[in-house]
Amino acid sequence: MRIVILAITTLFISSGLFSQSEKKAIQFSGVVVTENEAGDIAPLPYTNVSIFGTSRGTVTEIDGFFSLVAEVGDTVVFSRIGYKDVEKFIPDTLSNQFYSWYQVMSKDSVLLPEAVIYPWPSKEHYKIEFLALNVDNEMRQHAEANLAQKVLDEVTFGVPADGAEAFDYAMQDIYTGYKYSGQFKPMNLLNPVAWAEFIKAWKRGDFKRDKDKSKKKKKEEDKVIKP
Repeated sequence: MRIVILAITTLFISSGLFSQSEKKAIQFSGVVVTENEAGDIAPLPYTNVSIFGTSRGTVTEIDGFFSLVAEVGDTVVFSRIGYKDVEKFIPDTLSNQFYSWYQVMSKDSVLLPEAVIYPWPSKEHYKIEFLALNVDNEMRQHAEANLAQKVLDEVTFGVPADGAEAFDYAMQDIYTGYKYSGQFKPMNLLNPVAWAEFIKAWKRGDFKRDKDKSKKKKKEEDKVIKP
């Protein structure tokens, strides 16, 4: 009997401690604003809203709105480059699970203004020097050689794609997959337009030029390999 009473007492004590240690989750939402150059209140987008000491957070939208799940007793930190950080403590006396907040951010006076360096003292000096620039035949020939279609094609197809272009290609493939999800992709085997373009390319000798280029490249590689 004593064992049963001791087990029941321990159960009640542990459940009470668990209920005390459990934090209340709330929906913390609001708007972040600042003062613009005209002296009016304007929304401040792309502001970091994070829970201090954790990896949880979000970023304000274009209208300054934000929303995230927090717990009572957490400290919410508002931060953005060029503005002073602000901390907001969520009290544990809230009776509602929704908590709205209107945060005003002030600019950081320590941040230095933007500095633009020009090769001339002013735009007027640049205009005078630009109009007095003498473009001789040698400079014109260099410009025409650099803008030749062959050179532009080599640069276009020889330079690898940057991150933005690679991302666009990847997203285009994903969109195409979603577009034809659950069905067969169209084939150009019976497409008269595709056949017309193929015949035009064949008459122009596009495939022949590519073949000649590959042969020439192979010969150059063989010359380099041979002693």
